[in-house]
Amino acid sequence: MTEVARAAATELDNNVGQGGQVVLDRLVSLLDLERIEENIFRGVSPPHSPVRVFGGQVAGQALVAAGRTVPSERTVHSLHAYFIRGGDPRVPIVYEVDRIRDGRSFTTRRVVAVQHGKAIFALSASFQKAEPGIEHADEMPDVPAPETLPTVQERIEGYPALEGLHSRPRPIDLRYVNDPPWVTRGTGSPATRNQVWMRADGTLPDDQLLHVCVLAYASDMTLLDSPLARHGAYWELDKVLGASLDHAMWFHRPFRADEWFLYDTESPSASNARALATGRFFAADGTLIATVVQEGLLRVL
Repeated sequence: MTEVARAAATELDNNVGQGGQVVLDRLVSLLDLERIEENIFRGVSPPHSPVRVFGGQVAGQALVAAGRTVPSERTVHSLHAYFIRGGDPRVPIVYEVDRIRDGRSFTTRRVVAVQHGKAIFALSASFQKAEPGIEHADEMPDVPAPETLPTVQERIEGYPALEGLHSRPRPIDLRYVNDPPWVTRGTGSPATRNQVWMRADGTLPDDQLLHVCVLAYASDMTLLDSPLARHGAYWELDKVLGASLDHAMWFHRPFRADEWFLYDTESPSASNARALATGRFFAADGTLIATVVQEGLLRVL
């Protein structure tokens, strides 16, 4: 599917004035990896990528590669990953899957993403067949409904430096619950947490692995905003250099990524040019569906 995916990604650049289903379909195509051997897959990046490949894209594609080697009745419940080198968006990424274990209840996979003969990303993922057990979960914060909140495009009005970043159509619809970090920046009232409603901006196929991979893609968006927000700073408006170092996710319950979910994030610690960010995903009905932890490199220049 590489040629199809590459053509779809190229077409995304030609649809700057469009959004919604058109752009989401391009993401689905990017996640539809080419199988070039039993345990080897190949993916591409959209031509409009910045200097480095977006981390959420690599995580999503790696999870697709792992899932393609696992029986469909076993769903992913956790992943742990390291971003090793910046990905080159100009060349394909090769994903090599190692079938670590196939047990009676759990399946473990390890995936290494390779470019130019070197590893750029490594992921371990565990899959489990459904079984009964105890149940409890945190409650969702009390927040306004997403339909009552302005879009990102409306939020960036009056911030010319951000228009280039946020004006390009995205496959994920974002609605900030609290003031975005570029609004609170420099006000003397930095935010201690970041809350954003998200959903895939269109309709996804009924493939649970795809929905999980789209959530993994979305999880790398806005997460490192939390530590910056605590210090009243924002990427394009301040001299800040950042990059994801590692990423972990736990998937608690089934969900649809094309329905609204709340991403509630905060940063409990930052030191030694690194910041830790944690996040919780809630479905619109209040169900806790996933938990995220990431450490990122943050240098103030």
